[in-house]
Amino acid sequence: MVRMAWFALLWLALSRARVSDLPAGAVAVIAATWISLHLQPPGGARPRPLALARLAVRFLRQSVVAGVDVAWRALHPRLPLRPGVVSDPVRLPPGSARSTFCTLTSLLPGTVPVGSDGSGALLVHCLDVGQPVVEQLAVEEALLTEAMGWGRGDA
Repeated sequence: MVRMAWFALLWLALSRARVSDLPAGAVAVIAATWISLHLQPPGGARPRPLALARLAVRFLRQSVVAGVDVAWRALHPRLPLRPGVVSDPVRLPPGSARSTFCTLTSLLPGTVPVGSDGSGALLVHCLDVGQPVVEQLAVEEALLTEAMGWGRGDA
């Protein structure tokens, strides 16, 4: 019902709530809900608003700090870069939870997930392998897990 309500709100916003479009809108909302439930069945995620807010604030702060650091390194005459790939033993299982984490980390300047190794660890390209990248990613993972309300095994 929650998904259907979101699809209905989206349809209302896109159609400007014209009464003449109600039949088509009802069909579109029902079809979108049905397809959505088949492609992404309800899972164990129970987003927590306060934890999401903490994650958003940290993400914005990290984006600014990392952006300034990347700009400084790019403009520095000696380009103090030590690029490389680090292995992050991410605890999120493959699937939507890990994909969400990869998306989040790829938006932070200076880090890009590039794949997984044989043990399932996430390989992350970074601009300076001397920085505590793995430790920072562990904090991001913990905050995301808390924000999404993922428990062990239901991510």
